[in-house]
Amino acid sequence: RDVSEIVVAHKDRMARFGFELIEWICEQNGCRIVVLDQSNLSPEREMVEDILAIVHVFSCRLYGLRKYKSVIKEDPSLPGN
Repeated sequence: RDVSEIVVAHKDRMARFGFELIEWICEQNGCRIVVLDQSNLSPEREMVEDILAIVHVFSCRLYGLRKYKSVIKEDPSLPGN
């Protein structure tokens, strides 16, 4: 099946970074992306939102690693426990 159109509510829901690359790839394959929320952000505001997204991703990763570390410690079947 060929996809001719992709509809997303917000462009950052499709990709936090690299939306323009995805859009270009779609265009090269005869597909267009329709973004319903067309709010234009200033470059400064867009950069702030990108930085907050990066911090959020890495903080979630850090908390996940902490949980995983305690799970490994408590697993008696693993070597060293």
